[in-house]
Amino acid sequence: MGLAARISALASCLLVWVGAAAQTVPQAPGGEPSAEPFGTAAKPFWRLALSPYTLHFSNDSHHRSVYMVGAERQRPDGYLLGAAYFRNSFGEPGAYAFVGQRIDHWHGGRLYLYWSAGVLYGYKGEYAHKVPLNVHGFSPAALGGIGWQLTRELSTQVNLLGTSGLMFQLSVDLR
Repeated sequence: MGLAARISALASCLLVWVGAAAQTVPQAPGGEPSAEPFGTAAKPFWRLALSPYTLHFSNDSHHRSVYMVGAERQRPDGYLLGAAYFRNSFGEPGAYAFVGQRIDHWHGGRLYLYWSAGVLYGYKGEYAHKVPLNVHGFSPAALGGIGWQLTRELSTQVNLLGTSGLMFQLSVDLR
């Protein structure tokens, strides 16, 4: 993907993400603002995630498009457990099993920080050196992100993938 196409895709993602900030506060059935902030949940629920685009920080000719699908079990206190399947930067299938936390105490729960840590699998063969501490395709991993809750069920998030790039993600909460 050329530089112009990358910039265009990044700008489109950012416009959607920033444009969501203009959304209104959740409404109760009578039209009054809801007392429960966006980020709160009374019981655990599932979150499904999809990442259609990753922006790489370098222009390595071996880089391919990265796609990810995942699922998380979100607890009411913000802690989570999850797994993701992805195609890595070199076209190899991979997986990530993790624990983490979503911290959403700003703007009524709309703005949140996210972190996860776990085990990554999939960088093997000639690309094994692309992740640290890789043993037979398994390596430790961690990521951080920032997100915006668009609606009660839909959120968007940008994840920092170490020194490699930014992953843009869309999530659906199954409450």
